Amino acid sequence: MKSLSISLLLLSLCSLGSCTARGEKVAGPNTFTDIGADMSNWIQRGGKASYKPGVTGEIIGQTRPNQPNSFLCTLKNYTDFELEYNFIVDKDLNSGVQIRSQSLPDYKNGVVFGYQVEIDPSPRAFTGGIYDESRRGWLKDLKDNPKAQKAFKPGLWNHIRVLAQGDHIQTWLNGVPAADLHDSETRTGFIALQVHGVGAKEEPLEVRWRYIRIRELPPEPVKIETAHDKNHEPLK
Repeated sequence: MKSLSISLLLLSLCSLGSCTARGEKVAGPNTFTDIGADMSNWIQRGGKASYKPGVTGEIIGQTRPNQPNSFLCTLKNYTDFELEYNFIVDKDLNSGVQIRSQSLPDYKNGVVFGYQVEIDPSPRAFTGGIYDESRRGWLKDLKDNPKAQKAFKPGLWNHIRVLAQGDHIQTWLNGVPAADLHDSETRTGFIALQVHGVGAKEEPLEVRWRYIRIRELPPEPVKIETAHDKNHEPLK
């Protein structure tokens, strides 16, 4: 009977937002929201790469020849948040996920610009670094972080965690700390999935994302529970 009472109590707490779908404790009143499973949450900007839904809530991005960088952008803007997602990418395709990004008619004819969490399967291994798309270029690469460079798993699903609070942006790749940046250029904007342009290359290349989830944080710094960092493998 005691075990049953404890189980009912835990179930009640989860229903009130004290747990995530993976049973993780989270700080603050908001739980993670899955934003990847419903394509109606997104709008495409930039090039005309192909984006389509896949199995288990995947979003599949596929290159098309002679297209500039393409972006599948959330309709909603986010300011302070914790973001997690899994990805797998062809070895010859550069990609990334934009955060706090924007598209303004008076800036380079509406091009998508802003912070990008890099996906880089090339030998330089900058996955998890922070690039400022169509603006200032690299803000935090990984050339001085060999542990993060070695954390990338070619040809397999990888896991990224992003924490953005105030001017502080941090990333983790498969549980390994990657980029740690203080920058106040942009405080809010959309999330976007990038398919990089490949010039005239006809053979399509793919990047896939799944389990894209986000939880918004209050503007003031809060202590984030890090117990789930121990479970840093890609979600099954």
